[in-house]
Amino acid sequence: MNVSGQYSNPLIEQRADPYIYKHEDGYYYFTGSVPEYDRIELRRSRTLEGLRDAEREIVWRKPGTGPMSANIWAPELHRIDGKWYLYFAAAHTAETNEGLFDHRMYALECAADNPLDGPWTEKGQVVTKWESFALDATVFAHRGKTYYVWAQKDPEIEGNSNLYISEMENGWTLTGPQTMISQPQYEWEKIGFLVNEGPAVIKRGGKIWMTFSASATDHHYCMGLLFADEEADLLDAASWTKLPEPVFATSEENGQYGPGHNSFTTGENGEDLLVYHARSYKAIVGDPLYDPNRHARVKAFGWREDGLPDFGIPQPDTEATVGR
Repeated sequence: MNVSGQYSNPLIEQRADPYIYKHEDGYYYFTGSVPEYDRIELRRSRTLEGLRDAEREIVWRKPGTGPMSANIWAPELHRIDGKWYLYFAAAHTAETNEGLFDHRMYALECAADNPLDGPWTEKGQVVTKWESFALDATVFAHRGKTYYVWAQKDPEIEGNSNLYISEMENGWTLTGPQTMISQPQYEWEKIGFLVNEGPAVIKRGGKIWMTFSASATDHHYCMGLLFADEEADLLDAASWTKLPEPVFATSEENGQYGPGHNSFTTGENGEDLLVYHARSYKAIVGDPLYDPNRHARVKAFGWREDGLPDFGIPQPDTEATVGR
């Protein structure tokens, strides 16, 4: 962090879908999608800036064949009941069918104190009520229960993905109702594709705040916001309210394009931090999913008088973006 109070931007290059977890051991743990989509890496550091050059440990590689053999996307690291879990999406092929990939969601488990040490055990697919395109799972605890939130294609609903929530029986099994809490309804959620994905949760002021990402993964990609009262039944769709406008989007002025797929952490001084990816250019050759330069970025944010988070706008790069 420099004297202006801003973190290096980007913090980590060529890592999309960034996830940072601050553990009680004092370390920050980082993971994200690698450009090759073929493995899951972890790194850790006592400081956020230290994550840039921290040693990278490959904790899992995709097999050559089978349901987890292609397009390893959006890993997240979570701690549940004294064990580490990695949640990620994988497909059996990189090809699409009628415009959709064939991803399902999977879980890995590790009992070591340091998740970089492993070993990691495959716990299999996190099964939902449909066998359809599913990805971007996150987990949060609330009032003694653990909730799983993810994006999935309902075969009966037009579009790529909606957001769903369910309670967890253990670190890899859902139990009880699976409720849709958001689907693309506004025009900014429907550009290129009808997409709600990449949920992330933060709690403050008696509310559960859930960001998500929408539209195609080019410069139209942006973040929306849902919220529910902490006393509400989180499995009741009526408990959730969606803001009608995006809360974080492309800044032409600052040269930041397609910000999204965020997570949350706290800084060394306790400040709330938005972790997200964005590109530093607008024009993309070919499919945006295979452009490697969605860099991981970190930005401090505040809260408005009415209780809503204020993410501001993506800040300009602070140094040249050269892939590592």
